[in-house]
Amino acid sequence: MRLQMSLLQKQSPLYTHKSYLLLSLPLVLSALSTPLLGAVDTAIVGQLGDPVYIGSVAVGSLIFNYLYWLLGFLRVSTSGFTAQADGAGDSNGLVMAFSRPFFLGLGFGFVFIAFQDPILRAALYFIGPSQSVAALVEQYYSIRIWGAPLLLANYAVYGWLIGRSKVKMALWMQLLLNGLNIGLNFFFVLGLGMKVQGVAWATLISEAFVFLAGALFVWSKVNRLSKDWRTFFHAESFVHMLKVNRDLFIRTFCLLSVFGLFTAAGAGRGDAVLAANAILMQIALIVSYIFDGFANAGSIWSGRAYGEKNGALLRHTIKLGMFWSFVSALVLSVGLAGVGGHLISLFTASEEVQALAVRYSVWLFVFPIVVFGGLLLNGIFNGATESVPIRNSMIISMIVFVAVLYGTRDWIGNDGLWLAFIVFSLVRSLMLWMYVSRLKRKLD
Repeated sequence: MRLQMSLLQKQSPLYTHKSYLLLSLPLVLSALSTPLLGAVDTAIVGQLGDPVYIGSVAVGSLIFNYLYWLLGFLRVSTSGFTAQADGAGDSNGLVMAFSRPFFLGLGFGFVFIAFQDPILRAALYFIGPSQSVAALVEQYYSIRIWGAPLLLANYAVYGWLIGRSKVKMALWMQLLLNGLNIGLNFFFVLGLGMKVQGVAWATLISEAFVFLAGALFVWSKVNRLSKDWRTFFHAESFVHMLKVNRDLFIRTFCLLSVFGLFTAAGAGRGDAVLAANAILMQIALIVSYIFDGFANAGSIWSGRAYGEKNGALLRHTIKLGMFWSFVSALVLSVGLAGVGGHLISLFTASEEVQALAVRYSVWLFVFPIVVFGGLLLNGIFNGATESVPIRNSMIISMIVFVAVLYGTRDWIGNDGLWLAFIVFSLVRSLMLWMYVSRLKRKLD
């Protein structure tokens, strides 16, 4: 049967700056908990003094970023399909939007466990860390890999909550994950002296606990909806989901290739540079996830606009999203210029690493300005399940990144690495903006 229109849908014509902020700010807080996990891991092992610990966590986290972000489409597409089904009042569509990616995530997770050894060997060969870093990465990896099915299935949980505008539950899940991880990190690493293995165990236990809580909550909601399980393998719907996910997979592969090349280039300049770059990248990721919060709000409203066939709502969503993302970008740029050095000191006790991080931190000041548009529009296109522009913009941006990286690495050293990353972020924003008019015309 058809669902009654939600309160959010009824209020769509009254969409204001206030309603936008009331929706987006909890999503910003929720999104921030993801990079804060990596930041806390980096900061805690940074207190051990030796940059090899920061480098090993950075490399180990990069490997899991590859595995998990490659399947990040499970979360992104789930929120888009869920928002559209909610806007159209399609009860069965809401059930399928969750159940398909949920079981797909579990399956991929068990595949990663089965092939864990060749995955690790290939990753270490590509990144090329020092032997001391590689040995610690193996310890970290061998523990965290067992959380793969839980984390990937949890993408569907989180995406469904976002698509249904249940932002408070999504926020509490992320805060629980972050808080538990921080507490366990202090206990295992600084209390029990488990070092890198303690970081891995803290993350694994936190992910498992939050998965159980989130999955039970969503299944309780799904079981109340009218559904027809015979449509689970409905050919047309499944093919559409796979096409969207294929494009998002390519997009994520390109993005992770950029991060991989970035990390490998830093590793080639020594453990201290690798650690300094890892700290600065953690700060950059925190900035990015702030904009991801606005992007998630944009995804909800653009998905609803497509479900309602409401072109005015889509245009208004883009307008308000760009306005508040730009304001945030200005505030973040000024803030990083003022307190960047103090932030760096929180991540490591090594004076050598601190000095290098401060030396290259100037690149962070311009990062919010060049990245905000691309991240906001990424959410808008995701909600509309228009994945081709996302894919194309990322492919071109990656090509530009590689060209700048290899064109400047022997000229300006590690500065060339950061220049390439800034140019990559700018091209990504500009490319997506070129597709906006075509997106609007589809609802006119």
